[in-house]
Amino acid sequence: MSDEKRGLTYAEAGVDIGAGNELVDRIKPAAKATARAGMMSGLGGFGALFDPRAAGFLDPVLVAATDGVGTKLRLAIDTDRLEGVGIDLVAMCVNDLVCQGAEPLFFLDYFATGKLDMDRAARVIEGIAEGCRRANTGLIGGETAEMPGMYAGGDFDLAGFAVGAMERGSELPSDVSEGDVLLGLASDGVHSNGFSLVRRVTERADLDWSDQSPFGEGTLGEGLLVPTRLYVTPVLSAVRAGGVHALAHITGGGLTENLPRVLPAGLGARIDLGAWKMPPVFSWLAYAGGIETSEMLKTFNCGIGMVVVVAQDRAEQIATLLHEAGERVVALGMVLPGEGVSYDGTLA
Repeated sequence: MSDEKRGLTYAEAGVDIGAGNELVDRIKPAAKATARAGMMSGLGGFGALFDPRAAGFLDPVLVAATDGVGTKLRLAIDTDRLEGVGIDLVAMCVNDLVCQGAEPLFFLDYFATGKLDMDRAARVIEGIAEGCRRANTGLIGGETAEMPGMYAGGDFDLAGFAVGAMERGSELPSDVSEGDVLLGLASDGVHSNGFSLVRRVTERADLDWSDQSPFGEGTLGEGLLVPTRLYVTPVLSAVRAGGVHALAHITGGGLTENLPRVLPAGLGARIDLGAWKMPPVFSWLAYAGGIETSEMLKTFNCGIGMVVVVAQDRAEQIATLLHEAGERVVALGMVLPGEGVSYDGTLA
């Protein structure tokens, strides 16, 4: 029988349903390790169930967030260092949720590729499970889409979806006032924003990802792929201790764009740039790219991944609590009358 007459199969069209089922079986142990109170079902169903009351909430308001990892994914694919982007994906979602005052409860992922590579997909999803475990967030479901013709070679894309809850009336920001103290929590590197500019700087510096890092040990790729820091557990502890009025996750837009999102009309933030020293990766980016300070502050986190806005009389206690929880805490400045963010001193 000629090829024209023979019946076609989905596998011949480039989609292997069996491989997808095998992937689900492989990642089930990793997903199971993220189990937490409230989860009611495992992977494999048409939907996933979660009971907020079983998680300890009396009158819960649900909060949802979705995000990706941007063009950091390009670097991860090109270097085949894939585990960390799963943690990035979780962090970008759950770090946003806590800024609303919500505890992340469960997470779903979307992995889309042209041709499913079992090992590479599993490494990514196992990284997602690790991020969920660290954030005490259940990996409750997801979707793996094999789409021939949509993605070239070994390319793939990721999206994450997180749902959290808070007791009604406890949302943030709340009661932000003149005189509130800004506590900065250190980042672990570039995190997951600004990588289009990072790639341009690397091209200008005529470097490859496999070259020795100009700002630390290991290769340039390794130094840039450090996963986004998860702030969930210590920040929630600070919120429950009382005195936290707002939280700002410093992502795309940097301090300049993200901090005003949690400030009411008529109030601005004054930040002392001398209060902390930029990690070497940012100093290198600024130097190698000839990037001005204003551009650095509205593109990168510059070493501050989360800002906690705290009542002045609680600032010392909250700073101590966060420090004891493993965070590197810096007193950045204050909330003052005005608009936006103003800076004193020099970024170094």
